Amino acid sequence: MKAIRRFSVRPVLPEPLRPLHRLARNLRWSWHPQTRELFESVDPEGWRESGGDPVRLLGAVPVSRLADLAEDRSFLRRLTAAADDLHDYLTGPRWYQGRTAAEDRAGPGPGRAVPSDGPAPSSASVPSVPPGASVPSGLPAAMAYFSPEFGITAALPQYSGGLGILAGDHLKAASDLGVPLMGVGLLYRHGYFRQSLSREGWQQEHYPVLDPNELPLTQLSEADGRPVRIPLTLPGGRPLHARVWHAQVGRVPLLLLDSDVEENGHGERDVTDRLYGGGSEHRLLQEMLLGIGGVRALRAYCRLTGHPGPEVFHTNEGHAGFQGLERIRELIADGADFGTAHEAVRAGTVFTTHTPVPAGIDRFDRELVARHFGDDAELPGIEVERVLALGMETYPGGEPNLFNMAVMGLRLAQRANGVSTLHGRVSREMFAGLWPGFDPEEVPITSITNGVHAPTWTAPEVTRLGARQFGHLPDAELWELRRTLRKRLVAEVRQRLYDSWRQRGAGTAELGWIDGVLDPDVLTIGFARRVPSYKRLTLMLRDPDRLMELLLHPERPIQIVVAGKAHPADDGGKRLVQELVRFADDPRVRHRLVFLPDYGMGMAQQLYPGCDVWLNNPLRPLEACGTSGMKAALNGCLNLSVLDGWWDEWYEPDFGWAIPTADGDAVDETRRDDLEATALYDLLERRIAPRFYDRGPDGLPGRWIDMVRRTLTTLGPKVLAGRMVREYVERLYAPAARSHRALDPVSAAELATWKSRIRDAWPGVTVDHVEAQLTPPAPGGAAELGSTLSLRVRVRLAGLAPADVEVQAVAGRVDDTDRITDATHVPLKPTTGPDAEGRRLYEGPLALDRTGPFGYTVRILPTHHLLATAPELGLTALPGDSMTEAAGVLMR
Repeated sequence: MKAIRRFSVRPVLPEPLRPLHRLARNLRWSWHPQTRELFESVDPEGWRESGGDPVRLLGAVPVSRLADLAEDRSFLRRLTAAADDLHDYLTGPRWYQGRTAAEDRAGPGPGRAVPSDGPAPSSASVPSVPPGASVPSGLPAAMAYFSPEFGITAALPQYSGGLGILAGDHLKAASDLGVPLMGVGLLYRHGYFRQSLSREGWQQEHYPVLDPNELPLTQLSEADGRPVRIPLTLPGGRPLHARVWHAQVGRVPLLLLDSDVEENGHGERDVTDRLYGGGSEHRLLQEMLLGIGGVRALRAYCRLTGHPGPEVFHTNEGHAGFQGLERIRELIADGADFGTAHEAVRAGTVFTTHTPVPAGIDRFDRELVARHFGDDAELPGIEVERVLALGMETYPGGEPNLFNMAVMGLRLAQRANGVSTLHGRVSREMFAGLWPGFDPEEVPITSITNGVHAPTWTAPEVTRLGARQFGHLPDAELWELRRTLRKRLVAEVRQRLYDSWRQRGAGTAELGWIDGVLDPDVLTIGFARRVPSYKRLTLMLRDPDRLMELLLHPERPIQIVVAGKAHPADDGGKRLVQELVRFADDPRVRHRLVFLPDYGMGMAQQLYPGCDVWLNNPLRPLEACGTSGMKAALNGCLNLSVLDGWWDEWYEPDFGWAIPTADGDAVDETRRDDLEATALYDLLERRIAPRFYDRGPDGLPGRWIDMVRRTLTTLGPKVLAGRMVREYVERLYAPAARSHRALDPVSAAELATWKSRIRDAWPGVTVDHVEAQLTPPAPGGAAELGSTLSLRVRVRLAGLAPADVEVQAVAGRVDDTDRITDATHVPLKPTTGPDAEGRRLYEGPLALDRTGPFGYTVRILPTHHLLATAPELGLTALPGDSMTEAAGVLMR
């Protein structure tokens, strides 16, 4: 008989066990081994059945067991120690609280030591000391981090892949460092989806209903106990209400908005049904709720808890871009005009882009956006044309009828970054149209390479040894550690494979072969990630016969564990999964190649430590960062990857292997895949497998162990999320906070007025005449190293003052097309007032400090002390066809 209503009954713990509630409700347990061990000792079998979820565990522990524990003095001592440790972690100063304003201005500096990620303790529902209370002067008291998904723990399944896992690691590392961050996202009733396979190997999706009351969440309530409601207005005046759930991630509060409330109509209740589900309007509503509703949820949380309000707003991809519009609306409601509010909001906003291809960005039809921000909808006081102007692709190469969420993110943020050095370069090229007249390398998008949270992703055995000990650990012990981790993975794979085949309809009698799947002494390769086509799940199957030879080699076999989900609407990705599964089902190789369905955090935490090699073979440069290989490296797993994302930046032969690519060749996609698959097979056959199986007199693969040791001691510290978050603080958050503080209402109004004046005048700003003279003069006008080029430039400023602009000489080596590379920028100085024709003269020396082909040009840029970068306005004046030149120089 089916229940007509479902609800959760929470346990009442005996008084001595009450601290268990605080420990369970703070997600710090997900990366703190001692807390997890404490919960496991409550009921080892129940802990396994709960999937390692303390909230579920406490809801199922027999009352008799709780009574026994309340009398167990040994357990109570451990409980008290854990609770005290949590309190100390939440309230004590950490890295952020120890920074000084001078350090913040200086940045890390050459040779300055920075702490590594350390073990992290945690908090109760609201920290007893607000994280910003003892923040050093000059640093932001609080920052808000918006993301559509957060991968904190498998017990809170609100993530689909790398973007969400990164967001979770960002929050955890911020907590460990004491950075006063606040997370904002959505709570999805079905999460992403659970994956299984049909008998034929076709991906099937399942959407279990998640009850927030059974998750480590607390509903945000008013002082009188009423649940907080966040209102939005939709077209036609339809209301959209959301409640707010609070998860505590160590020191960091995470607010999740949920539209499944009785006040909403059926359609509005479903806004937060699934992560990345539905059509365009559904996605737009989710992103309105995330951005606009997220800001309102933050305001409510700060009002109710006394938490400092955020000075800096960080949007993790474009999904949350509407948060900037809501903050503009707030300032307009306080009396500011749109331009002033826009400048004030931009100053305190950071935008991170994660995609290297336009197809990966959410883009909406203009009319759809216009309808949702019209007169009777959200954001009163902001004209719909203002909203559209922020996101429309009104630049060369853009689609003028599309509203681009990443473009809006860039126009609403004074600071932006990609997530690896290579991705920063790709992003500058991809968005260069927003800054016409500037070379891609000048586009104001920097990069901060992603990192991963070591306490979350490192096996306990590796954590206990610590990075410092790996340099002194004997080869035999290090090799035995790697075999222990591999053996554990083999057991995990066999259990998951058995469960998968039972779901596919196989009977127990058919599955005896699973006991022989994988071998703890065979070279083990891992490949696990989402399954869009550019990640090339099936590149390894390009030549099935050759792969089979590698798997079944009589002396140097390899075995491969594969996992990954295709988006439910991506039939092409599902076909790739099916192709891989069908190969893995072949009785000849099924003991050597395995596909595990339902890839998630729980599986990943077993997979990374147990693999010897982590494979990554995307189409370069389409992998923005790709952090799975980082997590593997923290456990001594070597990387085998295309030089893309972070591997392009940090690859060394000590750490693994680079798969040669054909991305620079004029070959079609099929030919490219053939070439790169062959390169992959060659590496496995000729270099990787021989090194793994090359044993010395002591029976150990000495050269392989050396690579493992160098990966742990040298590469490991680079890939930490703590390093990443420190870079965000020093390079983006602190400067954004300073800009935010500098733009008080008067300064913001001044900057907005100045920009408007500059834009109006700029069509008349020109470079009219350039003269250049060598000093000392050279015979025949030939330039020599060490000489100086004296420049005289006449410009028209169209009524602007010299203080409004900078006239620059741009010089450097030139290529065969006379394009300047490795440019140097030299400001020129005004020497006289306007001449009879209204022109001004600028002069300055240009040192010829390099040999070879050399060239220069001049340009005019707007300048103001409140601009973050010179290209901020996207305006420049370059010499035109009508310009005269007295003595241009090109050195050869």
